[in-house]
Amino acid sequence: MAPAGTLTRADLADALHQEIGLSRADSSHFVEKILAHMCEALANGENVKISGFGSFVLRDKGERIGRNPKTGVEVPIAPRRVLTFRASQMMRDRIVEAG
Repeated sequence: MAPAGTLTRADLADALHQEIGLSRADSSHFVEKILAHMCEALANGENVKISGFGSFVLRDKGERIGRNPKTGVEVPIAPRRVLTFRASQMMRDRIVEAG
């Protein structure tokens, strides 16, 4: 895995290969299938909850008025859907312990 910084798809596939013994190709395919399934669920408006890890939640934000910080001019911001992640309590506890 990467020493510090970003965990990548390749890192996840390598972990599967090392820990479970799947071939590198199967490990990579497995990671891609899981991520694709999560993306499809989110695209269909479903939230994704991974117990012990956290939840990916879709929220609809209404139209609002924003302000251009440079000019101060008020500008309407269109309604949109945003994706948020909320870590589980177990994950937050692990992060605090590691830090």
